[in-house]
Amino acid sequence: MIKIITISSACLALTLSACSKEQTAALVQSDADNATEQSQTLRIAAAANLSDVLPEIIAAYKRDKNLPVQEIDVTYASSGKLYAQITSGAPYDIFLSANQAFPAKLAKIKLNKIKPSDKTTHQPFTYTQGQLALYSVNKSLKGLNPTTLNALLMTESDSKITIANPELAPYGKSAQAYLQTQNIFDTLTEQSRIIQAENIGQAFQYAHTGNVDYGFVAQSQLTAIKATPEQFYTLAPKSYPAILQDGLVLSDTITATDFSDYLRSPTTQQYFSDAGYLTVD
Repeated sequence: MIKIITISSACLALTLSACSKEQTAALVQSDADNATEQSQTLRIAAAANLSDVLPEIIAAYKRDKNLPVQEIDVTYASSGKLYAQITSGAPYDIFLSANQAFPAKLAKIKLNKIKPSDKTTHQPFTYTQGQLALYSVNKSLKGLNPTTLNALLMTESDSKITIANPELAPYGKSAQAYLQTQNIFDTLTEQSRIIQAENIGQAFQYAHTGNVDYGFVAQSQLTAIKATPEQFYTLAPKSYPAILQDGLVLSDTITATDFSDYLRSPTTQQYFSDAGYLTVD
């Protein structure tokens, strides 16, 4: 009996040794997988209005998650232009749009392409809400209200007003909708006073350099440059279609999913709030 126990103990020792080696190998492989994941560049397609706040959020993400070597590459453009790039095969991991329509379209496209046996696909998520503002470096906007704003735009027959391309940029679409509800868009168009920019970033530049008298821009852009009160007028959120900004994870990388979750965290929502956006639950 003692002999049998001795043999069993030896077998047990060998078994434990083998298990230990397997566990060590698994841990090494897990660390290697994590290292590989972090070494892969996270590619983000982001709406132009995010160019001021997103770098700060990315820096906070890398710091909070202890990922100092994680490469994150961001391409800024109009949401429509980015949507076209993605549908043409651009290898982005995350799409951060300035509206809800483009991510919804992409999610539907991806859902139609997956195998019937695989029902999993990422769904769009709302990460912030933008605010629309009128901006001018040539004219004082101090003390404006909805009534005087419309009068200001209509009485200055020689002034130029820029909006982002409504077909590509959600901020431009909301600006156009606002002018239409005020019944002044058609008149301004007939007078050739509306200058259309490619995206909200370009619209801001037109107004900021004084090449146009007024620009419908993102409030976040004005917060970023610390614009003075007489330089801008923030439109009431209910006076134009809500600029709910949705994102969509496009790849299966862990970092892409983790970053999308971080965008919706209370920490990041505070960054958005400080940058001139409206927070979302």
